[in-house]
Order: sequence, then C-alpha cells, then structure tokens
Amino acid sequence: MSKKIAFVTGGTGGLGTPICRSLADQGFTVVAGYFSGGKHEKAQAWQEAQRADGYAFEIAYGDVTDAESCAKCVAEVEKRLGDTIDVLVNNAGITRDGQFKKMSWEQWDEVLTANLDSMFHMTRLVINGMLDKGWGRVINISSVNAQKGQFGQSNYSAAKAGIHGFTKALAQEVARKGVTVNTVSPGYIKTDMVAKIAQDIQDKITATIPVGRFGTPEEIGRLVAFVADEQSGYITGSDLSINGGLHMY
Repeated sequence: MSKKIAFVTGGTGGLGTPICRSLADQGFTVVAGYFSGGKHEKAQAWQEAQRADGYAFEIAYGDVTDAESCAKCVAEVEKRLGDTIDVLVNNAGITRDGQFKKMSWEQWDEVLTANLDSMFHMTRLVINGMLDKGWGRVINISSVNAQKGQFGQSNYSAAKAGIHGFTKALAQEVARKGVTVNTVSPGYIKTDMVAKIAQDIQDKITATIPVGRFGTPEEIGRLVAFVADEQSGYITGSDLSINGGLHMY
C-alpha cells in the first residue's frame, strides 16, 4: 500500500519546515508547497538542505491566492505521485499590519486573500478525493490573535478567525465520511524571523507568557502531526491552542 500524501502550503517556511518534518517522521509522503515570489532556486536549495538532513520532500510551486495556480499545482502533484492528497495543511499566510484608521484596502484585501481565500482554493481541490477514499485530514493554521485580537492586526485577526469558522462548518459536512477538519492556533513561536526581533522586545513579550518562553516551531510540527495521525479521527471541528498559556478560554 502506498504511503498517504500530505501537502503543506507554505511548506518551506519557518513553520512549514518542522510541519513537513513531523509529518514525514510519521510516515507520510510530504509535499511542500511554495510561492516565494517565483524564486524556484530558493525552494530547490531548501529541498537539497532537507535531503542532506535525511528528508526527501517533494516541492510544488503555486500561488495560493490564485485559484487557477492552485488547481495546476494540485493536478501536477497528484499526477507526479499517482494518487490524491490525503492530508492538507493550510499553513501559507502573510501579515500587513497597521492601525485600522490608517489601513488601506490593499492591506486588508491582501491579508484576507492570502490567509482566507487560499484555504478555500486549496481545500476545494482535495476534499472530494478525501471523501471518495473515506479518509482525510484538513488542518488549518490560525493564530492566538484570531482568538484574542491584536492591536494593529484587524485584517489578520479577522482572516485568522474566519479560518476557524470555516473549520467548524466543513467539519460537520464531512465527519461521517472519515474526514476531519481542525484548526491549530499558535501563539508566539521563535522562528528565525522572530529571533531577529530586538532582545528587549522579545523579553517584554516573554513576560506576558505564563510558561515564560516562546514556543518552538518543532512543537507546532508535532501538534500538526498528532492531528493528522490515523488514531486522531475523533478530533474534528476543534481549535487547538498552543500558546504557552498566553490566552485561555
């Protein structure tokens, strides 16, 4: 029997990489989706670096904000691997922060499109294959700021909150067919990008987190892999917080 296929949008990024690794460790054939402004060499270098660490990932180019590009990407992946996608991790997203009174339509639209429309584009392409098989996992990456809000992020908080509304509705539609749909909502995670923030600012953020530290990307990867597991079929429609106690409700 061929291994199940997991597709991770934004798979070559700071959270995407450990998600891909955790899924591979669990036995999935993993495809890392990327856009990177069309910089294919960057994704190929990432793929080679992962291979040097023992991870043979597939990579697939696509613009998650564009329905046609998503369709082409998924079709090429399924043709290359000879099967439909079993696990979809909707991880790709962007921020365009600013106070609402100064926020442009472009800042709003870009964030809603990249974070929310992208989930629609990708999920609609794989859900029927999951239903036909009677098994599937859709895992949507949201944020603690969807749960509690954040100053200067009305666009991002709205988009990420919309993700869980989508999760709950779709979960009800597909549950009896063996397909689960869940949200994972990280708090402050120490990706390479976050690590570049001035230390005094990091210290101020850490002081607000009850466990007293940032989360690690690997912790997000492990949670995603747990939700994707064969034995996690009774978890659906959930919003799984992983924020060190920053927000509890």
